[in-house]
Amino acid sequence: MKKIFTLLFLITFSTIVGQEKQSDFWENVRFGGGIGLGFGNNNTTIAVSPTAVYDFNEQFSLGVSLGYIYNKRGDYKSNVFSGSLLSLYRPYTNIEFSGEFEQLFVNQKFAIATDNYNYPALYLGAAYRTRNVSFGLRYDVLYNENKSIYTSAVSPIIRIFF
Repeated sequence: MKKIFTLLFLITFSTIVGQEKQSDFWENVRFGGGIGLGFGNNNTTIAVSPTAVYDFNEQFSLGVSLGYIYNKRGDYKSNVFSGSLLSLYRPYTNIEFSGEFEQLFVNQKFAIATDNYNYPALYLGAAYRTRNVSFGLRYDVLYNENKSIYTSAVSPIIRIFF
């Protein structure tokens, strides 16, 4: 009987303490990402990359992102899946530095030949931030022109978080 009362006491105590100390985790999470559409001269590109970041404070955030890019141009077709870890540092209200490690998984088809491979990318970037939107540039320090799906190591940053 003593064990039952002890167990009930512990359950009640943990429930009361848990209710008094509610987590504000979700209040510090922002969601956003990117959407891209491109159509033209026998070319179609569709991209989507939802992102979630956790704001530790006004200056520092960490997050994760998933991505998908579909591209078709004539006999060429590709599907690219990716996952990334993102860090954001804001030393001033309107200046944002970023570091992002991304692993890309590429599936390409040229007429009858297919090529499947994966490669890493490590982006370092700087952006101007106004409210929920950041505009800037990032540079892939691991850029490999033989594997990258991009034509340059430099790419634009357009981030929107809510």
